[in-house]
Amino acid sequence: MAAVERTPDFPPKTSPPPKRPISPPRPETSLAGTPRARMRVRNRRAANWSLEAAPWSAKKACVLVLGRLHEWGYREADVAAAGLTELLVRTAVADGGRRVSVHLADQNRQALVMALSHRPGLADADTAVLPELTGLGAVSCGTDTAEDGRRVWAVLDL
Repeated sequence: MAAVERTPDFPPKTSPPPKRPISPPRPETSLAGTPRARMRVRNRRAANWSLEAAPWSAKKACVLVLGRLHEWGYREADVAAAGLTELLVRTAVADGGRRVSVHLADQNRQALVMALSHRPGLADADTAVLPELTGLGAVSCGTDTAEDGRRVWAVLDL
């Protein structure tokens, strides 16, 4: 009798092909490793402007800030607001970046004026400007330096 070759009733066991290639792990996106969080202004009026870092920028910033304060109904502290704004912007321009941004916010009859020099790689924050800011009428002021430049700010009673 001849040998009959028998075929199996089921297919052979093989592993299925992968559905998609393996992706690399996702990068860490938490704020824990960043030196400072971005500035956030909530529940109050705010304005900001970006100016070229030039000698005329301080006067232009004064005009913009005083104009916005007048729109908001504050006219009593024009001299102090102009002096603070000019000093803040001159300090930011002195850092040597290409641009300066000016930020303004108000709350409870106080105004926050801040200037940011967008020059990376600055050394420690220079605090020599702080006595000048308080001499011009700032209730509170400060400065800090991070990778994106130096931030100088002052709070003024209106």
